[in-house]
Amino acid sequence: MIAKINPSRLKGSILAAASKSSMQRACAAALAARGISILKNPGHSNDDKAALDIIQRMGATVSYNDGDVIIDTTVLDDNQANAHPMTINCGESGLSIRMFTPLVALRKNPITIEGTGSLLTRPMNFFDEVLPWLNVSIQSNQGKLPLQIEGPLQPKSIEIDGSLSSQFLTGLLLAFSAADAKNVAIRVKNLKSKPYVDLTLDVMKQFGLKVPENKNYEEFYFSNIEHHSTTNTRSYIVEGDWSGAAFLLVAGAIAGPIVVKGLDIDSTQADKAILKALMDSGVGISIEPGQIELRPTSLKAFHFNATDCPDLFPPLVALASCCEGKSVIEGVNRLAHKESNRGLTLRDEFGKLGVKIELQEDIMIVHGNKKLQGTLVHSRHDHRIAMACAVAALKAEGETTIEEADAVNKSYPDFYDHLKMLGASVYLSNNLVNQTPLQS
Repeated sequence: MIAKINPSRLKGSILAAASKSSMQRACAAALAARGISILKNPGHSNDDKAALDIIQRMGATVSYNDGDVIIDTTVLDDNQANAHPMTINCGESGLSIRMFTPLVALRKNPITIEGTGSLLTRPMNFFDEVLPWLNVSIQSNQGKLPLQIEGPLQPKSIEIDGSLSSQFLTGLLLAFSAADAKNVAIRVKNLKSKPYVDLTLDVMKQFGLKVPENKNYEEFYFSNIEHHSTTNTRSYIVEGDWSGAAFLLVAGAIAGPIVVKGLDIDSTQADKAILKALMDSGVGISIEPGQIELRPTSLKAFHFNATDCPDLFPPLVALASCCEGKSVIEGVNRLAHKESNRGLTLRDEFGKLGVKIELQEDIMIVHGNKKLQGTLVHSRHDHRIAMACAVAALKAEGETTIEEADAVNKSYPDFYDHLKMLGASVYLSNNLVNQTPLQS
């Protein structure tokens, strides 16, 4: 699919989409907690669908009622489930593969874990190194998918490297809790994306799971106290998504005014930090309970450390492109193993729009350009690149065409519809601009 976007002035209000970080964790917690879980404000991105498919393959029943998702795990039969090999597919979701692998390893039966797209090339050496310590046999494709595992996982005190992603830790925390781990600790070196660990622990608490003691993000200790959930039925409201809303907020900052509703200012989501970058850039912003209003002003360059929130790089680049001067964003080393190598992709695709981006080790320098040029760009099959280019296109001179624009379905399938609801000139078509293969 291609998207053609013309310079636009936005106006109005929009409700933020559901957070896939919150939605996917809720699906995993529902599987771990047993009982009936009612998810309100559920997401419907491709990653959300992958998580729901996984728990159904593991024996959960999923139904829908008046917009809610109802997950029933009261009838899970471990003996029956343990009798046969099974296969689960995580789609293109990095969170699902890293979070669900330890959880499904609690089963005794052989399980094959597959994925699609860029997930096939992303490193999974973590499981090769850690799972055998927990009595799980594993065979991978030289550190990549598919994985073949056979448990059951036995919680033990271990030490892991948290420098690549906190999502591996999320999976272990959920698996240890589901197994009612006692008197064991997960020690972590160089943990990144700590706010996402806070989100995991909060979801575990809301689902009645055993929550470990967090010792300064260096050790997570499960006590020897017996844990029993106080209820077999729980209701969970999926948060509004700060990751997707970051693009709307930046759009409002450069082409508004708009109001974005449905975001929790007290959320533990790491990408809430977009507010700091917006304030530092001098945008007109008003934060009230339940809504955030953005008004364009003369934007200035900013300095931002995105090490703990690397998904913010694309919207930050779109913002910096419209600022006066050179903005500096730290944390480039976190970008290599995303849906694309985002550091290089942002440099190349925004370069087509007339934005100079320098990469210096862990630093990205974005040279603001108030005369962006509409042109042909490519999402590189990366949802956040597609959205970043679309936001920048609102201020470009002339039409911008985005190839593989449907990459947004991974996390934010309503993105273009939301832009149009705010008044953006967006035309979608299934016709390809050309048939030239994308060169990496």
